[in-house]
Amino acid sequence: MGTIVPRVLNYLLLTPFYTRVFITGEYGVITELYAYVAFLMVLLTYGMETAYFRYVESETDKERVYRTSLTSLFFTTLFFLAVVILLAQPIASLIKYPTHKEYILYFAFIVGIDAFTAIPFARLRQQQQAARFTMIRIVNVLVNIGLNVFFLYVCPRVLQHHPDSIVRFIYSPSVGVGYAFISNLIASITTLLLLLPELLRFRIRFDTVLLRQMLSYALPLLVVGLAGMVNEVSDKILLKYLVIPPPGTTDPNAYAMGQVGIYGANFKLAVLMTLFIQMFRFAAEPFFFAQAKKENPQKIYADVMKYFVIFCLLIFLAVTLYMNLFQYLIGKDFREGLHIVPIILIANLLLGIFYNQSIWYKLTNLTRYGAYIALMGAAITVIVNVLLVPRLGYGGSALGHLACYTGMVAVSYFIGQKYYPVPYEIRTMAFYFTVALALFGISLLLPSMSLLLKNAVHTVLFLVFVLLVVIREKPLRAGRFT
Repeated sequence: MGTIVPRVLNYLLLTPFYTRVFITGEYGVITELYAYVAFLMVLLTYGMETAYFRYVESETDKERVYRTSLTSLFFTTLFFLAVVILLAQPIASLIKYPTHKEYILYFAFIVGIDAFTAIPFARLRQQQQAARFTMIRIVNVLVNIGLNVFFLYVCPRVLQHHPDSIVRFIYSPSVGVGYAFISNLIASITTLLLLLPELLRFRIRFDTVLLRQMLSYALPLLVVGLAGMVNEVSDKILLKYLVIPPPGTTDPNAYAMGQVGIYGANFKLAVLMTLFIQMFRFAAEPFFFAQAKKENPQKIYADVMKYFVIFCLLIFLAVTLYMNLFQYLIGKDFREGLHIVPIILIANLLLGIFYNQSIWYKLTNLTRYGAYIALMGAAITVIVNVLLVPRLGYGGSALGHLACYTGMVAVSYFIGQKYYPVPYEIRTMAFYFTVALALFGISLLLPSMSLLLKNAVHTVLFLVFVLLVVIREKPLRAGRFT
């Protein structure tokens, strides 16, 4: 609840809201800048959160681990803030926001606060303070959403009908999309204040020997994390620089940002797949490690993979067959990009398969292969975007996402079968893939009909897949995975 519920709230409330109060180019700004945030969060936490979990369990002096890791993040965050404050204008010009230096400063403090609070949040998890962890996370999202609605919906309407209202002292139409970032910053400060009980006991002190050990453990994770972020968000950054405006475009930059906005909004329509995969990862990793101690765990891993794929394909069909309903989650100006949603869904499904496969290098302590594969995926992402975006626009970005995870799954499978063979039911999963794609294809070939009839036919197609799974997987019995 502390991780998934805030993301669900954030998506279900902010995405429909933003895509209705902002034009495509303004939403493109949000899409791009939050892609930078994803990179910076990995860079500024540099694997220290995972290192904290690792050493707090092995060291007898847990306070020493907490102080050391938090002190390290404290100084690196201060250094980052100092550099960005000094170079805010050159950075803004470099990424083509020369008149919006304030955006850079907002995000510097957002990322700085979020990176610094990563260790206090990790401590709450380690101490099993789930209720407090969840409360703070949800308050953060509610404050963010509430302020967005206040600044971007309430204030403009109050001023429209009451120009002399006190609101004019706290709201300026010229700030525009900046209010989305101000709301996030205030939410991050609220989180920092709520974590004061954990922070007030903090003393700037660290153990040099322990810090070296933690950094030695954490820095390889930084490489994997940065490569993973290239796979996840680089397309949203590269798109602005690679897309070619049509002839006669008067403002190429505005056109490019509009394309980024449309891509980002439609990318988020695949959120059901993303959330399912995230929830699966929370449950699967401890489950996989626990099964490793039992007899023939490979059979369990193969079964889990098969049913994971089945559920993901159900999500794929649910979203694609009822796209006429899901499309209302984004504003009408963004719906021209709906054709990329099936591609993104399949790409995310492949990412989930890769997470399943990753158990082989975690159990065999060959984690360097995870880094190699992630770096390969990053290279594929960049190359495909460079080749296809100038020709296909944001469709090339979607295909880059798909190519990246296709390559990672294929390479991981073949290397994994050498070091830790798992008897995955490749033919069965390929069969389900084929059927799901065929049903989706049939839905595209249907003649024009009323919305009610179309949804009825699509429901039949969805139930065909469900019935097929029930018939083929009939041997599945309760307790199979116990």
